[in-house]
Amino acid sequence: MPAHERPSRIVRGQRIQPEKQAIARRMRRNMTPAEQALWQQLRNNKLDGFHFRRQQVIDGFIVDFYCHTAGLAVEVDGDAHDTLYDMDRDLILRQRGIRVIRFRNEQIFDEMERVLSAIREYLHDNTA
Repeated sequence: MPAHERPSRIVRGQRIQPEKQAIARRMRRNMTPAEQALWQQLRNNKLDGFHFRRQQVIDGFIVDFYCHTAGLAVEVDGDAHDTLYDMDRDLILRQRGIRVIRFRNEQIFDEMERVLSAIREYLHDNTA
């Protein structure tokens, strides 16, 4: 997605319910081991200079990692995912112009380079 077509009112200007913001803060403090491992690779613009936010609230949903420049949400899923809720949420995010890519916990631990390569490919394809 070119920068001029980024989803609007996500990083700034979005109204977020205080309870949802508190949940996101709690989730940032209590990330899963897989989320922590991926965050170490994404934080401080480490992945090719792209800026990621963690536990970003978007339209009332909380995504694990979000790159506004590319309109990309990255989800790290354990056993509690792959539900109808996730499918509905992904549809709503796609309608906002946000692409959602998911990785299983095992992929983060066992195939980190492949995960980063997949994220990198999407970032570069959608910001050119």
